[in-house]
Amino acid sequence: MTTMNMPDPVEVEIEKSMESGDAVISKSRIILRRFLRNKTAVAGLAIFLLLCLFSTAGVLLQKWDKTTLDVFNIGVGPSADHWFGTTQSGRDLFAQMVEGLRTSILIGLIVGAGSTLIAAIYGCTMAYFGGPVMRIMLFVLETLIMVPSILIVAIVTSGGGRLKENIPGWILLTIVLLVFGWMGAARLIRSLGQSLMTREFVKAAQFMGVPPLKIVWRHLVPNIGSLLVLELTRGVTIAILSEVAFSFVGIGIKDPDVSLGVLIGQSTAQVSSYPWMFWFPLIAMFLLTGSLSMMNDGLRDAFDPSSSSVGKAKKKKK
Repeated sequence: MTTMNMPDPVEVEIEKSMESGDAVISKSRIILRRFLRNKTAVAGLAIFLLLCLFSTAGVLLQKWDKTTLDVFNIGVGPSADHWFGTTQSGRDLFAQMVEGLRTSILIGLIVGAGSTLIAAIYGCTMAYFGGPVMRIMLFVLETLIMVPSILIVAIVTSGGGRLKENIPGWILLTIVLLVFGWMGAARLIRSLGQSLMTREFVKAAQFMGVPPLKIVWRHLVPNIGSLLVLELTRGVTIAILSEVAFSFVGIGIKDPDVSLGVLIGQSTAQVSSYPWMFWFPLIAMFLLTGSLSMMNDGLRDAFDPSSSSVGKAKKKKK
């Protein structure tokens, strides 16, 4: 059976509910219900929202600024004055955690959303035009994949000259991650887009003279929505892990900017003397990336009607 004649499993479920006389619900509502029945995914969503709330509303709870030095409490553990303790220089770790978590989440969201959007447009454009245009775009794609991103990050964040002085380090890192974070998803979207090009609604739009860019944006991109949502959550996770890795080795975000990677990297050498400096940001990183992975698994099962991991809906008693 070709992809042209392959029915959508979710639409099949809707048709069955119409034949049986049950109330018809939308496709998005079916996906939402399947997601909410997955307790692991809901727990991941709750953890992620709590971390976002902490990174934004934590400013209202902190007693100290991230740059203020408490010379009377240098390198002390968690206490009533300093909930997460202080660093070896006397800075409040709670304030730095709020700032660092907000920076890491912001980088993840920007890079994840931006790379998914670029990959969707680039991949669908390759699938639509095909032929020489696709070969040229694939050549550009493969060339960018071969560029060592870690070298570019090191050059931009460490040797950027005036660019580094005028633009915060986390913005430079976000731009580099955004430039090199969409290629893998674009190749996958191209393959899926080529199968969509054989569908009747795309051929009908071409026959009616709809402009190519409008076909890509209105017909191809919406029909790969499930893949884009999964790529979004995966991209956010990868961006956060990349930020932590680059900052940990000293080529990402640097002082005075704060992120989870910076906090973990600064505390590694003092883990035995100041363990709270190491474990608080490390636990925050695990909770952040773990919650995103739980959400990604739940979304994948929700978009897949053949998956039984989310259970079955309970039938109403007559």
